[in-house]
Amino acid sequence: MGKMKKLTRRDFMAAAGGTLVSIGLPGVFVKLMDSENRALAAELRPDGRPRIPPGQHAVKALPNMGGTRGTGAASEWNLKIGGEVANPQILKLVDVMKLSQIDLTCDVHCVTGWTLLDSRWRGVPLTAVMDLVKVKDSARFVIFEANGDYSSNIPLSEARKDNVILAHGYSGGALPQVHGAPLRGLVPDRYFYKSVKWLKAIRFVSVDEPGYYEESGYSNSADPWKEERFD
Repeated sequence: MGKMKKLTRRDFMAAAGGTLVSIGLPGVFVKLMDSENRALAAELRPDGRPRIPPGQHAVKALPNMGGTRGTGAASEWNLKIGGEVANPQILKLVDVMKLSQIDLTCDVHCVTGWTLLDSRWRGVPLTAVMDLVKVKDSARFVIFEANGDYSSNIPLSEARKDNVILAHGYSGGALPQVHGAPLRGLVPDRYFYKSVKWLKAIRFVSVDEPGYYEESGYSNSADPWKEERFD
């Protein structure tokens, strides 16, 4: 498949208000009522931060954020894991399913302005994969790679959090292909472009490698509570 078209800041932020024509995303986000959003905005997380970060609004369902889809067929898929590791692996989905599994309920936040509260996922803690491949002390960052030359990056310190997983299930069932099946990354405490869909490779590296959106001017750290949308 061809490379994904780079987006301008104007294109991306024009998407925040509703119909996502500028980046090819179908439909309109179904937002909660303003009164519901105000009530939710007053709620706090256990760490004291608001559940809905600044500049965000709650939506009722996980939007289809587009992208270059990978294969949804488990028999045709594998995940290559390498870089600064002692035990590189190529995993089929059956191998992923043999690793420790967790159910995770979390809020996710998109840089375009939507937040989905209490989304439900099932998958493998990224730390379980790190233990499997024996990440070296020289590693400092994790690079997620997908179809269409898409990639994104997080520090190793973020990857070690309990809520960072490789998800194969969503909302009580299998992860839909439109949302990244058979496997996607999930990094809830960063804007959603860090949660890479249709994973095909994970690399552990010593030097940071900004990904698709990061190279286009979007924040490398992508903290929703600091509104780190652009660098």
